[in-house]
Amino acid sequence: MNARIVVVEDDVDQLTNYSYALQKKGFQVSSYETLEEVHLHLSQTPSLALLDVHLGHDPDAGFGLCQWLLDRYPGLPVIFLTSRHEEIDQIFGLRLGAWDYLTKPISTALLVEKVAAVLKRVNDARRPGVEDLLEAGPLLIDVAKAKVFWRDLPVTLTVTELSILEALVRADGAVLSFDQLAERTRQSVVTNNTLSTHIKHIRQKIKRLDPTFDALVSVYGSGYQWDLPPE
Repeated sequence: MNARIVVVEDDVDQLTNYSYALQKKGFQVSSYETLEEVHLHLSQTPSLALLDVHLGHDPDAGFGLCQWLLDRYPGLPVIFLTSRHEEIDQIFGLRLGAWDYLTKPISTALLVEKVAAVLKRVNDARRPGVEDLLEAGPLLIDVAKAKVFWRDLPVTLTVTELSILEALVRADGAVLSFDQLAERTRQSVVTNNTLSTHIKHIRQKIKRLDPTFDALVSVYGSGYQWDLPPE
């Protein structure tokens, strides 16, 4: 395997164990104990980032690091691995764009399989035959580069928001249920309320560029639909 995994964990013993297990599986691993080390030494584009939330004296450092990484590497799959068990933390991490949120303790065997499963989903999404450029009127989605444009203006979406929008556009006018959209987000913890929030954020971001935008339609009791009226 040539996948490069970034692991950020301030517990040295855990960092060593995670890194060893991933390397044994065949992954290349870059391990860091602090935010400063990541900012100074991360130079190559990673395939996936595995982040603790509480780093050093900052209980939310991992959340900030996730946003920094996604700004720098759009579309990067991120997995949180933390002792923070609260549902609100899990929801917040997923809303940031993480692909999964794992809680400690976890066996290294299960951790490696979780990482491999996310990477497989990434590779499947990029498989030959999947259209890389999606156009729907003024909307353009560059799937390979994880970029979205509305009337040639860039729209900054999280990984989850991009997955939802892509699924709705590919549905070609069909209504997608909450369960269908949850499956498309490729995450393990998604609620109807979380999906509604993602939809709301997508609308808001496009409406900032075009106040007349109304193509993302809520279908009561069924789900959501991409319904672009003719111009």
